[in-house]
Amino acid sequence: MSPIYKLSANSLALGRTSYRDFLMGNTVFNPWAPQGAMDALGSVTVPSGGLSSITFSAIPQTYTHLQIRGFANNTTTTTEALLQFNGDTSSGSTSYSWHTLQGNGSSASAASGTSTNGMKVHQSSTNFGGSIIDILDYTSTTKNKVVRSLNGWDGNGSGDIFLWSGSWYNQSPITSLTIGFAAATLGQYSNFSLYGIR
Repeated sequence: MSPIYKLSANSLALGRTSYRDFLMGNTVFNPWAPQGAMDALGSVTVPSGGLSSITFSAIPQTYTHLQIRGFANNTTTTTEALLQFNGDTSSGSTSYSWHTLQGNGSSASAASGTSTNGMKVHQSSTNFGGSIIDILDYTSTTKNKVVRSLNGWDGNGSGDIFLWSGSWYNQSPITSLTIGFAAATLGQYSNFSLYGIR
């Protein structure tokens, strides 16, 4: 069998490399392997009795963005869940802010908050609500952190849909995050899963 040569940008200066077959020195291609652009980093399902919050810590710093996918209810009434980073629960002009657009099928409204101790990203009641939360450029050391969330819940005749946005006024890389209802407990079977976006 004739030799197979592999050429690169350095080939003119360093010469060509000879291999016995086309796979030598290359990553083996597997068409059945997952080819997605995101990796699951962790998932928490709330046990019987509920939880006050869920925390993901030691978040790898090797992705471009993060995404949280949540399905949650609470044990009391309609209320919002807060997202906090790196254990920062402070409130003030250098903490968090949020904004939302809301619709309930018959009317629309907007609301916002500044100098808060977390950003609102999810609303539900004793009925479960779903949310997809994107955390952009979480490893940056030169940007305040920005979050967007699409969230909604249905109460068989009532319910809301939301577009949330929020900011954490801090340029530190995000290494941990906590999510939980400010005035309620996460109900049993609630789940939040964290993904890294490549």
